Amino acid sequence: MVLFALGIAFPLAGFPHTHASLLLVIPAVLGLWGTYETSRCLRLRWSFYHGGVLLLLYMDVMALAMIFFLLLYPYAGWLQ
Repeated sequence: MVLFALGIAFPLAGFPHTHASLLLVIPAVLGLWGTYETSRCLRLRWSFYHGGVLLLLYMDVMALAMIFFLLLYPYAGWLQ
C-alpha cells in the first residue's frame, strides 16, 4: 500500500516540476496507514520474519519521507 501511495504521489506532485497540491495528503494518509498495518505484523521475539518486517518498515519510512517531501517542498519558498 505504501509503494502504491508513493506511485500516486509522483503524478499528483507533477514531478519533476513540483507544484503545490493538497491532493498529496491522500497518499500521505495511505502511506501512514500502510506503515501502521505493517507494524502490526511485528512479533515480540526476534526471528527472520521479524527482521523481514523491520526491513519493510524501513522501506515504508523512506517512502513516507519522499511523499512528505513532495507534499511540503512547494510550500518552502526559502528552499527554491
